[in-house]
Amino acid sequence: MSMTDPIADMLTRIRNAGQAGHRRVDIPPSKIKVEIARILEENHFILGYKVLDDGAHGRLRVYMKYTSDDRPVIRVLERVSKPGLRKYVDYASAPKVRVGMGISILSTSMGLITDRDARRLRVGGEVIAKVY
Repeated sequence: MSMTDPIADMLTRIRNAGQAGHRRVDIPPSKIKVEIARILEENHFILGYKVLDDGAHGRLRVYMKYTSDDRPVIRVLERVSKPGLRKYVDYASAPKVRVGMGISILSTSMGLITDRDARRLRVGGEVIAKVY
């Protein structure tokens, strides 16, 4: 059976791993999922990620990040634009998350970028997810 929304599946796996206290989570890889993991790492929401070759399709391994009292750094990770209802914004209305404490991930003509980069580069696109 095919998956309708693989990005939502990735976000759910990361959210569930954080709530369960796991140190890492494995996800079926794709280019967009690797880019999402890269953005999460650059913005210090996860420790890191690796693309592992298991001989078949491979695995995207995400290493979770926790605070000193073992609470996940990612408190909210939600999908905004869904296959049934896409959400597009221009650079001026790119959503600020928690007054700049979080990020929005946008898919633009320049690839996946954060809301801050979209405003700086003056490009709009599809809002993929919000993270804080």
